[in-house]
Amino acid sequence: MKLQHLAIGDRFEFHGKIFVKTGPVTASSEEGGQQMIPRYAVLKPIDVPTRDDDKPGLRRKVEEKKVLAAFDDFYRTCSELLDASALPALAEARERFLGRLK
Repeated sequence: MKLQHLAIGDRFEFHGKIFVKTGPVTASSEEGGQQMIPRYAVLKPIDVPTRDDDKPGLRRKVEEKKVLAAFDDFYRTCSELLDASALPALAEARERFLGRLK
């Protein structure tokens, strides 16, 4: 794991020492003192909870009705802003969008 993947306050091991991330490129050792951690360093996280969004195959689920309602609102706004000559292209794009959801 790289330092940029850890949150401020997360603990990790680097070169056999335990550190706490204190900034974007800095960490504090349990023995005391601040140290810069190179971007290329591979770190061993300690007590970092696994996030569900990191697990393969899991995705955020959104209700179909909410997506369609939001899209209809977006489409309505677009159709009000465009001139009449662009409306057929907008309607075609809408049908393509809805077709890809099936």
